[in-house]
Amino acid sequence: MQTLKSGDKAPSFTLLNQHNESISLDSFAGKKVLAYFYPKAMTPGCTTQAQKLRDHITAFTELNVVVVGISPDEVERLTKFSDRDELNFSLLSDPDHAVADGFGVWGLKKFMGKEFDGIHRLSFLIDEQGTIEHVFTSASLKAVPLEGEYSKFKTKEHHQVVLDYLATK
Repeated sequence: MQTLKSGDKAPSFTLLNQHNESISLDSFAGKKVLAYFYPKAMTPGCTTQAQKLRDHITAFTELNVVVVGISPDEVERLTKFSDRDELNFSLLSDPDHAVADGFGVWGLKKFMGKEFDGIHRLSFLIDEQGTIEHVFTSASLKAVPLEGEYSKFKTKEHHQVVLDYLATK
């Protein structure tokens, strides 16, 4: 797993969102994009993270930042998640984890003594030109060695860590 870092070009992608619409990274030219990768829709940590982003979407919008969540979930599950939690941003379906691979967030995980491949909870702030400006990583993430500058977050504080970073720019 080779995780992208600040200064790297973000891989171009097009994925289906919870409304079965094609969403491309290129369609956000001129805006910053917070692409956050999460393991599974409707699980406790992913729900908390999404709800906090939902509740603070106005602050992101005012800073010219578009929020997109990316997971290996199928569109149908993303639709249920979005409807249940009244999410006001796009959730993107990456079932073959090709985009997750491109960002370097798919890899070996350990949970309750078991090892398996899955999404590591990382977020990438992509600038208006498509370059990764900053990487945010879950405080519980120990298996992924990151180089360069990045910020750690707890799931319930993810939105605030990103907003605090943006406030310094």
